[in-house]
Amino acid sequence: MRQPLSVVRRLSGALLLGLSLTVGAGGGVAPVQAQETSQAGFQRFVQGLWPAAQARGVSRATFEEAFRGVEPDAKIIALTKKQSEFVRPIWDYIKGAISAQRLKRGQEMVGEWSKTLAAVERTYGVPRSVVLGVWGMETNFGSFTGSIYTVQALSTLAYTGYRSEFFREELLTALQILEDDHIDRSKMLGSWAGAMGQTQFMPSSFMKYAVDGNKDGVRDIWSSVPDALASTANYLRQHGWEPGLPWGFEVALPRGFDYRHLRQDFARWQAVGVRRADGKAMPRSGEATLFLPGGANGPAFLVTRNYDVIKAYNSSDAYAMGVAHLGDRVLGGQPIQRAWPKDQPLLSKDHSQELQERLARLGLYEGDSDGKLGSKTREAVRNFQLRRGLIPDGYADYAVLRELRTTR
Repeated sequence: MRQPLSVVRRLSGALLLGLSLTVGAGGGVAPVQAQETSQAGFQRFVQGLWPAAQARGVSRATFEEAFRGVEPDAKIIALTKKQSEFVRPIWDYIKGAISAQRLKRGQEMVGEWSKTLAAVERTYGVPRSVVLGVWGMETNFGSFTGSIYTVQALSTLAYTGYRSEFFREELLTALQILEDDHIDRSKMLGSWAGAMGQTQFMPSSFMKYAVDGNKDGVRDIWSSVPDALASTANYLRQHGWEPGLPWGFEVALPRGFDYRHLRQDFARWQAVGVRRADGKAMPRSGEATLFLPGGANGPAFLVTRNYDVIKAYNSSDAYAMGVAHLGDRVLGGQPIQRAWPKDQPLLSKDHSQELQERLARLGLYEGDSDGKLGSKTREAVRNFQLRRGLIPDGYADYAVLRELRTTR
């Protein structure tokens, strides 16, 4: 029998009246009107979901039980503004990801689950290092999978206007999961954003990609390590993982390197003097893109299509590098060799937004000026640098912003 929610977090009307959360469906920032904050308003929102839930086969009993005692959670709203992938320097994020404690636990898990990891790699063609990296980044190898009731998290986000359509769909899918008895309500716990289980699947990902790794007839990403790891590998494979192709690796660039080289096959990279930092041979086939997350003065990486597949899990470069590097380190790989440019000041959020706005006015950037410097901004910066005869490393810093300010 499903159990009642043990803790109900209450959200004061005064807090929600002051909210102006600003994240659009594509991840950018857009203004959101304050929502009606009374409990009656939230209940109208919940009851408005019933026709859609019923159409998906959710019974009234499941629906009522799922929402019993649920109210919006103020702490969840606060957390939407503190996503560490976007507010910390990438070197600090990676350092936090590759802690001594996490490496130790990861190595212990490799020993305990070696047969499972080998079977998952053999079945899906995704290296155990990457599966381990996701597992470690998401829940520290299953040590903390989240304590927030998934329906409460998703209903809070959908009701208060934070990517409301996306989270409304995830909420309806969560109700289907409860209806189908994949998990008891009391155990349907996860992150503030509604991600669940050992490797933090959103409800829609569970429905599409979760598999029964231990062949017991149940898809249990919450308590079954084989199910969680196999589901993660299946997710990555279904998103385009190419077996036999690495995610990438750190490289050393030759003196006088021409930064106009961006994407080419490994043989060509070798021909222009690029070498792997670990001394190993370049892959015999495949293409890779030069990635300079700290600019020309920081570490250099060659990343493949499989690196982009990791970003399907979380679109942040900091996250993807954390997953890839953690997985490598757990299996004995070396630390990043070249020093990060920590002495160079990072752009503030306001200055990052200004940079995006100026790039947009030049026709180089399409997207929200949200201050989050991702792949679109990097490409725009690189094109601007090429136009101005600067080193085209795609790195957004104050030197680029000063150059933009002189451009009309």
